[in-house]
Amino acid sequence: MTRRAALGGVALSSMFTVLRPGAAHAAPSDTGAQVIAEEEVRARTLDLTIDTPSIPFMKPKVRLFLPRGWSKNAGRTWPVLYVYGGGGEGDYQGWDVMTDLKDWAAAWDVLVVMPEGGVAAGFTDWLRPRGGGVVNWETFHTTDVVQLVQRNYRGGTRRAVMGISSGGQGAVTYAARHKGLFKYVASFSGILHMTKPGIPTMMQLADLGSPTGASPEQKWGDPVKDRANWLTHDPYYLAPNLRGVGLYVSTGTTGRAGPLDASFADVLEQMGVAGAAQFQVVGGVGERLVGVTVKSFVARIRALGIPCRAHLYGDGMHNWAYWNREFHTAWPYLMKALGARKY
Repeated sequence: MTRRAALGGVALSSMFTVLRPGAAHAAPSDTGAQVIAEEEVRARTLDLTIDTPSIPFMKPKVRLFLPRGWSKNAGRTWPVLYVYGGGGEGDYQGWDVMTDLKDWAAAWDVLVVMPEGGVAAGFTDWLRPRGGGVVNWETFHTTDVVQLVQRNYRGGTRRAVMGISSGGQGAVTYAARHKGLFKYVASFSGILHMTKPGIPTMMQLADLGSPTGASPEQKWGDPVKDRANWLTHDPYYLAPNLRGVGLYVSTGTTGRAGPLDASFADVLEQMGVAGAAQFQVVGGVGERLVGVTVKSFVARIRALGIPCRAHLYGDGMHNWAYWNREFHTAWPYLMKALGARKY
């Protein structure tokens, strides 16, 4: 559930790109995934196109923000910050277009990696894709992308991750399911208690409008019959695995508009009645329910004695304005965990 702007309808801009040769010689991942194309978007920004058996129906993209002095032949590696978008658009460009992340990254000696996440794809290896086949986003993110970056783009072994909405859920889930993969994880408006009563239904309703026909049943199975699988992907139940991982989580909790939101009158004028209603349901009701799950997760993580920085900021909708603010707050903790230095 993400919107691309406070009004939920700003399209991602196209960017001038220049083809870079040499991608065909990149070392593959253990699954056989390969970088098949590179495009230089601008100075210190590189897009990769990947052919992978994990996502065989498309060629997912990854955007890199490169640190100063970076080259494929450098005599050193760099700490890596992985950054996930949400399920509303699944686009690897979202963080670049909708936030000032590129400016923050440019000031630090860190490699930033933003992989495609799929539309309403759930940041998981799907249990029962419609019609069979393979939809393995978790494998793509945690094996393919990590190994390709490490083997071909001078990515080091010190890694942190942050994400918005379903990407925030994915970030925490990955950190818990793949111990040692990330030093620090930050989740902004991510569902962190998937199996809390009522939440599977909310997730099902959120997927109803998906252009891909995605559903929680395809991703994790039936919430009752396949409860064991749901639990193995639920951050709340995976919480003990996060001991030793730095944590920052944030969300709105009231479902009401906050200081960074457009007024309802402006939304109504620009989007009409149907658009304004959708804005309120997704941005307001959705964020309030996310807040319920984050409160539950924070209570559990603290009961376990695991340190966690939490910002439950009350009013504020489910949109980029708050996520941009929240990553600013989490940034120093992410960089400290990575051992990254400011230029």
